[in-house]
Amino acid sequence: MSLYMRRICASPGRSAHQLAVEAGRVLFGARESLAQLLSVKDSSRIIFTPNATYAINLALYGILKRGDHVVTTSMEHNSVMRPLRHLQKVRGVKISCVPANRAGESKAEEFKKALTPKTRLIVAVHASNVVGTLTLVEKIAAIAAEKKIPFLVDAAQTAGSYPLNISRTGITLLAFTGHKALLGPQGIGGLYIAPEIDLEPLVRGGTGSNSEYEEQPQFLPDKFESGTQNAVGIAGLAAAVKFILRETVQKIRKWETELTGVLLEKLRKIPALTIYGTKDPLKQTAIVSVNLNRIPCSDVSLALDREFNIAVRAGLQCAPAAHKTIGTFPDGTVRISLSYFNTLEDIDAVASALKQISQK
Repeated sequence: MSLYMRRICASPGRSAHQLAVEAGRVLFGARESLAQLLSVKDSSRIIFTPNATYAINLALYGILKRGDHVVTTSMEHNSVMRPLRHLQKVRGVKISCVPANRAGESKAEEFKKALTPKTRLIVAVHASNVVGTLTLVEKIAAIAAEKKIPFLVDAAQTAGSYPLNISRTGITLLAFTGHKALLGPQGIGGLYIAPEIDLEPLVRGGTGSNSEYEEQPQFLPDKFESGTQNAVGIAGLAAAVKFILRETVQKIRKWETELTGVLLEKLRKIPALTIYGTKDPLKQTAIVSVNLNRIPCSDVSLALDREFNIAVRAGLQCAPAAHKTIGTFPDGTVRISLSYFNTLEDIDAVASALKQISQK
C-alpha cells in the first residue's frame, strides 16, 4: 500500500498515461489472484465493493423484487438480516429462516422444505461470526442448483482461511471482505457473480468506460463499479492474497484448526466457563465464544484488555439472530478470534487470563 501511494497513486481506468495504466494493472492482478484463490474461471465476475455488507446488499437488492420469497438461516449477521427486513417492509419480500440448533448447525434438507414457488434466493452465512460453526454450503448449493435458485454465500469469515472452490460447489453469489481472513486492509471487499445471474446495480455513475453514453455500462466489472475505486486498498488486498496463495489455504486452515483444538481443550478445564458452538475444531472456524458464569461479558472483555493486553469482542457481535439461536441474547458472549499468526503461547496466555479472571 505504501509503494502504491508513493509510486502510482493514480485513478485506474480514467486515463491512458503510464501511472493510470499501472493502477489498472494492480486492480487486474488483484482480481486474478482472487479468482485463483476462489477457483473462479473469469476474474471480471469478481466485483470490488467497500466491504462484505455492501456486496450482500448489492446481491439482495439486485435480485429480490416485490412479493419474492427468500430462504435464510437463524445464524445470520445483521449485514443479511437488516437489508432483508427492509426489503420485507418496502417490497413485501417474504422471509423463511431455517432454524439452527444451539451449536449453530442447520440441516441442508430444511432448506429444501422451506422453498416455495416464489423463492428467488437462498442466502446463508458460511461460518457464524459468533461461534464459527460452518454451514454445509456444498449441499445447499446442490439444492439451489436443482431448483435453479440463486445461492448467496456470506463468506466474510471464511474467504482466505477455509478452502473455497466456487467452480466445483456451484455457488452463484459469494460476498467477502478483505480485512478478516484475507489478511488485507479495512474498506475493501467484493462479490462474485456467476454468469447466469442478472443483477441490477446498487449504484450508478462514472466508470471511465463508455463515457459517451449516459446509461450504465452492461459489462462486468464496470456495471457494478461506479466511482473512483479504493485502489490503495485493492493493492493491499492483492498483496495479502498473494501471501495466502504462497502459504496455501490448506496450511492456514490446518494451523488454525490446531490452535482452536488446543484452546478448546484448555478452556474446558475452567469450571465456571461456558463454551458455545460445536466445540469441534473441524466443524468451525478459529473463533470461540465463551462466558464466565455470572460475570458480564463486557467486564471479562475489559479485564482481558486492561490487565492482560488481550483483545476480544464482547456483546452481540452484530448478530442478534445467532445469539437468540444459541441462547445468549441479549447479553452476548466473549468472542476469542484466532488467526494464522497466533501461537501456542498465545493460547496459553488466553486460557491463563480467563482462569485468573474466573478465580477473582
